[in-house]
Amino acid sequence: MRSIYKILNQEELYFVTSTIVEWLPVFNSDKYYSILMEAIRFSQIKRNLKLYAYVLLDNHFHLIVTGDDLTNIFKSIKGYTAKEIIKQLRMDQNEEFLNQFRINKQKHKVKSEFQVWQESFHPQEILTDNIFQQKIDYIHMNPVRRGLVKEPEEWKYSSAGYFATGSEGVLHLNGLD
Repeated sequence: MRSIYKILNQEELYFVTSTIVEWLPVFNSDKYYSILMEAIRFSQIKRNLKLYAYVLLDNHFHLIVTGDDLTNIFKSIKGYTAKEIIKQLRMDQNEEFLNQFRINKQKHKVKSEFQVWQESFHPQEILTDNIFQQKIDYIHMNPVRRGLVKEPEEWKYSSAGYFATGSEGVLHLNGLD
């Protein structure tokens, strides 16, 4: 099923979410997280993606962003990371995940053997400062709710540390510059 979420105003902030098919925990080591971080950094530098907050988890991520063409930016991020994840899974001989990505491929995706990401990136426009703060809190509490850490700033793959102490995380919050 195609998503009903749409980018209506390119100038606004958006809360976005992307999820691995079947919520498979593919981001289970630094090498897999690095693939995703590399794609986000590239989009920040080359495609004018502005990042305001983030959390990367084992099977999904949430970002607060703006950008000139978010739909194509996220198509590019997901396309690149899917190829690199498949390449890394083959090098790691992880047949379990490869088979799951093969089984879960949508029938209309005739040009690919695998599907790594669920369709869409579920953009939700952030219209007020209150909603902005609510989404930041949601993002940062995600690893706490999942029992991965006790405090949000303990999660390495999150901007919570920046908001708590000003320390730079694994991704630069270039939207706050």
